[in-house]
Formats: sequence, structure tokens, C-alpha cells
Amino acid sequence: MPRAGLRRLRSPRVWGLGGTVVVAGAITAAALAAGAGPDAPATADGLPHTTVEISPGDCGRGWRHPRPGTQVFDLRNTSSRAAEVYLRGADGGPVYGEVEGIGPGTTRQLRVRLGPGAYAFTCLPDDANATTGPTVRVAGGGAAGPAAAPITQHDLIAPAIDYQKWVAGGLDDLVHRTDALRAALTGGDLPAARAAWLPAHLAYERLGAAYGAFGDADKKIIGTTAGLPGGVHDPGFTGFHRVEYGLWHGESAAGLRAPAGALADAVRALRDDWSQARMDPAALGLRAHEILENTAQFELTGRTDYGSGSNLATARANLDGTRAVLARLHPLLTTRYPELPSLERELTRTERLLDGFHKGGGWQPPGDLKRSDRERTNAAVGDLVERLASVATLCDPRRTV
Repeated sequence: MPRAGLRRLRSPRVWGLGGTVVVAGAITAAALAAGAGPDAPATADGLPHTTVEISPGDCGRGWRHPRPGTQVFDLRNTSSRAAEVYLRGADGGPVYGEVEGIGPGTTRQLRVRLGPGAYAFTCLPDDANATTGPTVRVAGGGAAGPAAAPITQHDLIAPAIDYQKWVAGGLDDLVHRTDALRAALTGGDLPAARAAWLPAHLAYERLGAAYGAFGDADKKIIGTTAGLPGGVHDPGFTGFHRVEYGLWHGESAAGLRAPAGALADAVRALRDDWSQARMDPAALGLRAHEILENTAQFELTGRTDYGSGSNLATARANLDGTRAVLARLHPLLTTRYPELPSLERELTRTERLLDGFHKGGGWQPPGDLKRSDRERTNAAVGDLVERLASVATLCDPRRTV
């Protein structure tokens, strides 16, 4: 779950298929070899370069002598509009590489590995129809690099609707649990409130992929002290972490009734409004990546610990949230992401690793882990973040017209 007031990070588009990651990079024209022409020899990077024009009238012009293997296309936008470019198999085949936002009069690089087959560039200028360049046939050489059939916005509508229904069920459970937390504090039972806090908090964390649609409710429910001049005593500090701070820093039940009541009311309002919310289908794949990106940034570091020491429990709930997103994307990924079984195995392995830190009815704080355990945990979550970057890229919808 993202933390209010903290900058979100977005990963670059990458193809991560077949154990290979190819970045459709953004390298400035200053880095290109001076005077590189359509059939320039290998440059400082040791690879052959081909200059290709990107414009509605001349999409793909300049690729006259195709060759197999790893190579670089210097994409030169000669039009007056910024453009996005795909290198695809001919006749609407899979995408082998892409570069976004090539400005007018600028050149960007695309590095790919090509095998035998037919290819064509597709140029997608801003606010204009897509155009496809001439088909180019490559003979000889080994296998081509990673590629996948593009996913469109329409493809993601059904998964997003199904996920939204799943979130609705999770919100019902969340209301029940936050009501129990409020009831414990209303009754003056601090031990019961501490016992109720974590299950309620984790119920919210499992809904991590929906945060983009939660709007202002998210800050009320899971806000931190980031950006608040008064820190933990600031009136703007609300939600789960406000209650957590009080429960584990000696605050009375009477003093926590209002924060717990506000939390329960915010959760109930979110649940009641959810039926009218509309998630952006295009964001679903990115959320699968960002849930664990946030986990690595904020939970494994203990940055969001306000006294309970339960960050590893939150990390475990974030894995559940990631699974929920992947389950909806699974039909789209099975034919596009050969590493999906490996990703799912690593998810299971990381779940078991984190479960091992739940001992004696409680969770070890990240700071109490042995160095070897901390390193294993950081490595496991970091590996998943990298794998899920490929999911985010594959599920980023592409224009087709």
C-alpha cells in the first residue's frame, strides 16, 4: 500500500521473457555515433546501428539491409509530433521492443535481438493514427529476443471488473475488523484493541492494488507522518498508524476512541462508496509490481513501524495482495510470460520465508532479524520486484490504431 505524501516510483518498460530482460531504453542523441547512417558499422557499444525514420509518411524508412542478432536502431523522429514506436512481427505480430516519447527532431535508441522472420516498425504519433512501415525480412541467425503480443485496454476490462468485485468482499471484512477495534477501545480494553489492530490493518494491506481508486480515503486510513509538521502529534495524522502509535506508546483507551472511530467511519464510507468506483484497467499490471516495490521501500526497512513491530506481517499481506492481482492477470500472462511459473514458485518461497518470522503469536520486527535472515528477505522481495516489473510492462496497454 502506498504511503501518503511519499513519491511513487514507476519502472521503465522492459521485456522480461525467456529469462532475458531487454530495456527499450531512452538514450539521448548525444550518445549516438556522429554521422551514423542507415548501415553504420559497429560503434563504441560494439553493436551494429541502423538509423530509421519515425514519421507518419516514412515510418521505418532506412532499414534497407536487415541482419540477424543483437543490434541497435537509432530512431529519428523527423515529424512535428512526439511519437511512440513499436518493432513488431509483420502483420500485427508480437512486440520485440518499443520506445516512448520520441520528441520531434530527436533520436532515441532501441536495442533488440532479431532472428529469422518478418518485422515492421509501427509509429504512433501523438494525436494521430498509427502507421506501419514496410515489412523487412531477416534471414539466418539464432533465435529472436523476447517478444509478446500486445495487451490492449479492452483485454484488461474483465480482469479489472473481477478484481473490483474481490476488493468489495475484502472491504466487507475490513469493516467488520475495524468495528471490532473500535469496540475494544470503546470498552476500555487495550489488550483486546492491540489484538484487533493487526488483523484489521492486514485486511486493508491485502487490498493494495486498489489504492489508485481509493482516493482521499487512503490517506485517512493508512496515512503516515510524512510531510506533517507535528509528526505523530499532528492533527493530520490519522488512520491505522495513528491508532498503532497510541496503542504501543501508552496512550489511554479514552484518548484513542476518537482516532479509532474516525478510522472505522472512513473504512465504512469507502466500502459504501466502492460500488460507484471505477478502477482504471490500465493500472492493474503496474499495481502488481508496485505493491512489492512499496514493501521493499517501507516495510522491510521498518519505515512505517509506529510501535507494533509488525512490518513483516504487512509484507506477508502484501504478497497476498500481489497474488490477488496476478490471479486476475493469469489468463493474459500464460501466453506472454514464460517465466510466470517461476514467478509463482518464488512467491511461494517468499511466503514461506516470511511465515517463518511469525513466532510465539507475534512477528519479529525487521530490525531484530539476524543479518542472514535480513539479507535473504531483502533478496527474495527484491527478486520478486524485478520479476513483476516484466508483468507491469507486458500488461501496460498498447495502442493499436
